[in-house]
Amino acid sequence: MKTMKGPGIFLAQFADDAAPFNSLPSIAAWAASLGYAGVQIPTWDGRLFDLDKAADSQDYCDEVTGICREAGVEITELSTHLQGQLVAVNPAYDAAFDGFAAPHVRGNPQARQEWAVDQMMKAAKASRRFGLDASVSFPGALAWPYVYPWPQRPAGLIDTAFDELARRWRPILDAYDEVGVDVCYEIHPGEDIFDGATFEMFLEKVGNHPRCCINYDPSHFVLQQLDYLAFIDIYHERIKAFHVKDAEFNPDGRQGVYSGYQPWVSRAARFRSLGDGQVDFASIFSKLAAHDYGSWAVLEWECCLKHPEDGAAEGAPFIAQHIIRVTEKAFDDFAGTGADEAANRRMLGIE
Repeated sequence: MKTMKGPGIFLAQFADDAAPFNSLPSIAAWAASLGYAGVQIPTWDGRLFDLDKAADSQDYCDEVTGICREAGVEITELSTHLQGQLVAVNPAYDAAFDGFAAPHVRGNPQARQEWAVDQMMKAAKASRRFGLDASVSFPGALAWPYVYPWPQRPAGLIDTAFDELARRWRPILDAYDEVGVDVCYEIHPGEDIFDGATFEMFLEKVGNHPRCCINYDPSHFVLQQLDYLAFIDIYHERIKAFHVKDAEFNPDGRQGVYSGYQPWVSRAARFRSLGDGQVDFASIFSKLAAHDYGSWAVLEWECCLKHPEDGAAEGAPFIAQHIIRVTEKAFDDFAGTGADEAANRRMLGIE
């Protein structure tokens, strides 16, 4: 069995124009000072990272690796959540998602999609230059506006959406396969892949592609009221990344899963800092250890109440305390009697 790596921290929610959050050397040193061993880098944030350089220059990647090493952390994965989202956008969300793209392609959905695909391809090359085996992303969404079946969906609408989603992603997955890197999709409302059933639909459409994997985040399953422990048992072979994020669901007589268009602080379903929500992390870490998950446990901080720096400070020891150093021997080895096939046969009454 493998011991999980960590704690790591996703830098996206902490990057800022003010020090120490405005450059990779300073934010990496800040993360290390809190006890983090790894950082997950948002590839779209130019204050921390230059994806174009990373795709083309081993020297630049070595420089970034050196900066992190000097601070006392490793790179866990590269994140392309915003670019992955733009691989597939329903026209209803064109305006809402335009801000995720580079300025020169905004207002032009075709150019924006081509830019997003190019970004994904560059992240594949950069991941290999860093010696990484996995990358985390969003898949985007064409069918999401039709998630609730009213009015009745026309026959074939969802199949057509997933056919197109797979058509767009298959070349990207192939490019990642060429460099030996997994694409770990965050199973997330707002994406066409938002639960196990939709992941299976997509996986079938891309021909069970070996690089089609999962960034496991239980918080999104709490908000949907999905069994996040059973999910590990079903999909553990595809779970190659792990966002450690807490959440809670407190329905009442006024709102439930959909939470009534309320702001995050007033929602029945909302994200919390680690330990403040309802996620059973002891069981999650146990299941992942039992299923031989050996990659990173990475904090993704999203809380509607607690200050982010407090959430980050509490997150490192929380994750460290939950990581299970797996055993190399059985607890009852002291009572073992050795291996003897002849004795085994006698004990079973086999001549």
